[in-house]
Amino acid sequence: MAKIDIYTKAFCPYCSHALALLKSKSADYNEIKIDGDMAIRSAMIERSNGSYTVPQIFIGNVHVGGCDELVGLERNNKLDTLLAAQ
Repeated sequence: MAKIDIYTKAFCPYCSHALALLKSKSADYNEIKIDGDMAIRSAMIERSNGSYTVPQIFIGNVHVGGCDELVGLERNNKLDTLLAAQ
């Protein structure tokens, strides 16, 4: 299964939803909490080409985007393929 990095903040409903979806897929992920850590937040913004909202999700080498994009992949039956391909 692909390496997954997900940048999150506490009390973010979109982060919780994305994490729940990944858990439902039994996907192992690396949750990177950006709360109060400007260095990690800056790294997330740079890695995501300027996206500053959370969650920011990376599956393998693919920048998925946020929760809406992750849910869209699932809705279009593409998430399992992406998880398996990386």
